[in-house]
Amino acid sequence: MTAPTKDKKARPTENSVVREIMSGSIVMSALAVLLALLIGAVLIAATNDDVQTASGYFFSRPFDTLRAIWDSVFGAYSALFQGSVYNFRRPGFANGIRPLTETLTFATPLIAAGLGVALAFRVGMFNIGGRGQMLIAAACAGYVGFTFELPAGIHLLFAVVAGVVGGAIWGGIAGLLKARTGAHEVIVTIMLNYVAFYLVSYLLRTPGALQAPGSNNPKTPAMASTAVFPDLFGSRYNLHLGFIVVILATVAVWWLLERSALGFRFRVVGENPNAARVAGIRVNSVYVYAMLISGALVGLAGVSQVLGTVTTGFGADIDAGIGFDAITVALLGRSKPWGVFAAGVLFGAFKAGGFSMQAAEGVPIDIVLVVQSVIVLFIAAPPLVRAVFRLPKPTGKVAS
Repeated sequence: MTAPTKDKKARPTENSVVREIMSGSIVMSALAVLLALLIGAVLIAATNDDVQTASGYFFSRPFDTLRAIWDSVFGAYSALFQGSVYNFRRPGFANGIRPLTETLTFATPLIAAGLGVALAFRVGMFNIGGRGQMLIAAACAGYVGFTFELPAGIHLLFAVVAGVVGGAIWGGIAGLLKARTGAHEVIVTIMLNYVAFYLVSYLLRTPGALQAPGSNNPKTPAMASTAVFPDLFGSRYNLHLGFIVVILATVAVWWLLERSALGFRFRVVGENPNAARVAGIRVNSVYVYAMLISGALVGLAGVSQVLGTVTTGFGADIDAGIGFDAITVALLGRSKPWGVFAAGVLFGAFKAGGFSMQAAEGVPIDIVLVVQSVIVLFIAAPPLVRAVFRLPKPTGKVAS
């Protein structure tokens, strides 16, 4: 008679699963990245033509195969470094450092969206609607960017605010439905992704809405120069003011979660919503506030895409998969603001360096995607990492 009760207690709750994933240390995250890079090295060697040729006569000349493996892996990861951090082959420091600015440019929307997903994680919620929130934010910011004629500083500020508000509203819908009806935010945000995509696609094909005048293509007009993030280091680099905005957003999220009363309520609800209710916290209101802020941060990623990277007009693919990559960034960063910032820079390096690997060494760009996916696997399965490296089990227990 007591067996069902025991099974019920043993069954992990949704919040306990989130806390288990987030409770890993920085070392676990670093080991997860290391394992992913090792698996990437195996795939690089396995797909290299020279390695395949040398392996045909391995037993007669084994060192040729080993040398080919080393050359392929070292060449690929060297190209990754030179394409994302510093290129020693370019003359002068100003030219050599350009890959790092490309990494930070790719990282800007990843960090913003990652912060939004991480904040929802801290409240025990899964914001899977990054794509929809980015699309709505991009549509709002883009419409202001190419429609209105305002002074430079005011126009940019107006466009940014419009995009952030659009993302907040789209995220807030999921929070409101969860608070009022109990609808699960995963299902709601996934459905809202489709709604946003088809809505923006329709507007991009509608004259007078988002479609460029006189064009049959589903694309907006170019953004006005007064509504574009200015370059930080001149026109020779793509890094723009949006990166500084993301740094400020990271500081703001850190302060919100670690120093503010609202952040305290966020953390309490994320740990145990039932205990939070007993303590007098209005849990439903916390869900709404969390999704509003989460949607605003993810919307900032869409704003960065429209006003910083794609200023010549955009289509329905403006999200570029960032909404889903942000989940990986939030997991790797353990939902800590500065951890998310570092994870965003790392994935920005993967994006920037992946093209260099493909161009210089002929490594398929899909290898980088595999490495990113394996990182998620190891982050979500800390016992697997502990088993590979024979690490001791954590002494602390996660409350169920």
